[in-house]
Amino acid sequence: MSLPSGASGLALAAAEDAKVHLTSQTRILAAILALAFVALILDRLQERFSVVWFVAGLGMLAGAAFPGLLEFVADLMGVRDTNVALFSIVLLFLLGLALNFSVIMSRQAAQITRLAQERAIERAREQAAGEHNGGPPAERQSSRS
Repeated sequence: MSLPSGASGLALAAAEDAKVHLTSQTRILAAILALAFVALILDRLQERFSVVWFVAGLGMLAGAAFPGLLEFVADLMGVRDTNVALFSIVLLFLLGLALNFSVIMSRQAAQITRLAQERAIERAREQAAGEHNGGPPAERQSSRS
């Protein structure tokens, strides 16, 4: 058997190295870890946060059950190396996750601001009502406690 030469030889060698080789023990261990990950997500997180992580756990489980799936995804992406495809998928997942949490934080910050403003309005109304009822608001506060 002769060694391929030139750029076509490098491409052929890279294509042969791109195959995903997992032993059955590795696949079983990866499946167990993925199932434990999914179980932990379902047990510990609220529904609105668990969807993204649940999909990640299912992706891990699919990768463990079907190691050729990563080769298929790499081919769809036009990438020769499965490691590059896996890195790209994880990077996109993490960027999406960061965007998701940024949206959640923005919504919560707006909600906190609105609640603080509503509470300030309520407090101002209580003080105004206390002045009309004849007595300083501090005395009414101590009598409530």
